[in-house]
Amino acid sequence: MQFRMLIDGRLCEGTSTLNVINPATGKPLGASWCADDAMVEQAVAAGGRAFRSWRGTSPEHRGAALEALAAALQRNSEKFARLLTREQGKTLAEARGEVDASVAALRYHAGLRLEDRLLVDGADERIVEQRYPLGVVAAIVPWNFPLLLLVLKLAPALAAGNCVIAKPAPTTPFTALLLGETAADLLPPGVFQTLGDDGALGPRLAAHPDIAHVSFTGSTATGRKVMASAAGSLKRFTLELGGNDAALVLDDADIGAIAPRLFEGAMSNAGQVCLGIKRIYAPRAKVDALCEALGELARLSVPGDGLDPATTLGPVQNAAQHARLAGLLEESRALGRVVAGGGAMAGDGWFVPPTIVRDLPDQARLVREEQFGPIVPVLAYDTLDEAVARANDSEYGLGASVWSGDAERAIALASRIESGLVWVNRVFSLPFEVPIGGAKHSGIGRHQGLAGMEEFTQARIVNAALA
Repeated sequence: MQFRMLIDGRLCEGTSTLNVINPATGKPLGASWCADDAMVEQAVAAGGRAFRSWRGTSPEHRGAALEALAAALQRNSEKFARLLTREQGKTLAEARGEVDASVAALRYHAGLRLEDRLLVDGADERIVEQRYPLGVVAAIVPWNFPLLLLVLKLAPALAAGNCVIAKPAPTTPFTALLLGETAADLLPPGVFQTLGDDGALGPRLAAHPDIAHVSFTGSTATGRKVMASAAGSLKRFTLELGGNDAALVLDDADIGAIAPRLFEGAMSNAGQVCLGIKRIYAPRAKVDALCEALGELARLSVPGDGLDPATTLGPVQNAAQHARLAGLLEESRALGRVVAGGGAMAGDGWFVPPTIVRDLPDQARLVREEQFGPIVPVLAYDTLDEAVARANDSEYGLGASVWSGDAERAIALASRIESGLVWVNRVFSLPFEVPIGGAKHSGIGRHQGLAGMEEFTQARIVNAALA
């Protein structure tokens, strides 16, 4: 299995290859082409040339191109979904959902328009805010949602008039490269390009003087490096970084009703969701019931190869993440009590059983760090003030959730959470028209909606005297 890179309108091979591993088997799925420095320069130059004409096309023209790409992706949706499961590990149902969401994101942004904003309209003056595109955008994509998170960068950037170079994660390059192959005959040369990577290209793109904007999703540690690399050329950037999202269960919550949704929030995509639930706080009197309910759901889960229809939980995506989770489990067994899961799974592949841990101290790594896997701690609290303080005691602020039988009470409590997004009695509600962005060390900039599209533009104020 091998897919070519798209550079300057041509599908091409790289100068080296990197084995891509199927996380369900631990065996090679195929080899991915990797670009060298010369190919990076070629792609950046091609993007710069294409930008000069692409920026001048009408929003309707750019929207039609996105619609055409959406239609092509939809026609090949099953091919993309099966490839996504094989390289990323998620269940086929989750992969189909990611492909469908990617089609919807392309279509949403195809209809999005950035209109001039009239600020002052007087008899003798008019002041207008306009937006214009930046240039060549580097889209650096993580391995947990390699297709959707690429599309959520590509679509608004192209709709705004920019050109995009996509750099997928080294462990999940195939769906991005296949999207490039799909787009080769639909977009002008240089408007969208793909570069395979062995791990060296991110810093080069972030520091390149002719890259105007870096859109990065990944760890906070790597995000700091992107900021440092971008500083030399003062380029624009958006960062969606790590999270340690707290779920606060209130004393009036129906445990039987909310437990399946909490479990979904913690275990979807094998726990590898940026905005997934990473720690659960519950009133001390409800901890036993909640742990029992979550533990039963964990025991009913069916880990396995995502292509197996019986599977409800796929493997974690790569060997490094699997090893890290093993370390977190070891400490958690020593410091707390495992309610369900926690053991090693027999067979090949990078599987971690869905695991519920209770009675951990707040300084345990599973509480303090972003685990990014199917392991979640349940923590007891005595007062709401204490729970809010502990939820906010984190360097992260990506998302959170509040669970209560009284929605208004939960909404009031949500306003005390230091996070870019707080759900009430739900998770994973992310309508494209609603902008989101992380607080604290969870990111800079906005994603989705008009505000997310504006991140790929420069504001210009036209201040005119009329008489």
